[in-house]
Amino acid sequence: MVKSANKHQKTSLHLLVGNVYQFNKNYQKTIRLIQNISPDIFMLVETDQFWANEVSALKNEYPYHIEIPLDNTYGLLFYSKFKITNQSINYLINEDIPSIIVDMELPDQRKVRVYGLHPTPPVPWENTHSTERDAEILIVGKLAKAYGKPSIIIGDLNDVAWSYANDLFLKISGMGDPRRGRGMYSTFHAKYPWLRWPLDHIFLSPHFKLKKLKVQPNVGSDHFPISAQVVLDLENENEQFEADQEDKKEAMEKIARGVNF
Repeated sequence: MVKSANKHQKTSLHLLVGNVYQFNKNYQKTIRLIQNISPDIFMLVETDQFWANEVSALKNEYPYHIEIPLDNTYGLLFYSKFKITNQSINYLINEDIPSIIVDMELPDQRKVRVYGLHPTPPVPWENTHSTERDAEILIVGKLAKAYGKPSIIIGDLNDVAWSYANDLFLKISGMGDPRRGRGMYSTFHAKYPWLRWPLDHIFLSPHFKLKKLKVQPNVGSDHFPISAQVVLDLENENEQFEADQEDKKEAMEKIARGVNF
C-alpha cells in the first residue's frame, strides 16, 4: 500500500492522466480542466491531430512535451512544466500502439521517470484476448523494477485494479497502487453511473507517498480523468508485493505470448 504523506510534506509532483475519447470534440472542457487544476504534468490518450492542435495552446505553460497524434485511437500527448532530460517513444508489442518513457528533473533537481502507455483492450471487435495488453503492462513493469529509481507508471491500462493480471504486474514491478485501501476511484464508463470501473491508473514506485488522489469531472469522454499529488520521499518504505519464482515464470510466459501473438 502507498503510504499517505503528512500535512507538512510539500507536493513534489501533481499529475493528471485522461482518456479523452478521440471522437469527443469538446476540446475546451479538457483544456479548462488542465488550466483550473494546473498539474505539473499531464498525459492524454486517444488523441488525434485535432486534439494535438487544440492542446498546443498550453505550450507556453508546458514547454516540454511529447506529441504522438494518431487517428487509430492510440494517440498520446504528454506535457510537462518540468524539464525533460531524456525521452523515448516505444512500440513494445504493436507497431501502431506507442508508449513513452520520460525522465524529468524536478525544481529541486531530483529526477523522476514516467512510463506512459495505453495498451489494446480485450474486446470482440478489436482484440479478443488480453494477451497483448498483459504483455505490454508486464514489460513496462519489468523495466520499472530494473530501473530501481523514482518512477511512475500512468495510463489507461484497460484493466481493472483488482484483476489477476494487475496483481501480477504489481508483484513484477514493485509498484504501489494508491487506490488500495482508499477506494475504487472509478474512471469508466463516465456516461453510465451504474457501470463504472477503475481503468485509468497511476502507479508509484516505493519512493513516493500520496497526498491526494482524485477522479476529475467529466470532460465529454467515456472516461473521467484522474489526478494525483505525490511526495517524493527517498526514505519512504511502502509495502510491496513480492514476486516469487512462479510469478516471474508466468510473467515471462505472458510476455512471450504477447510478443508472438
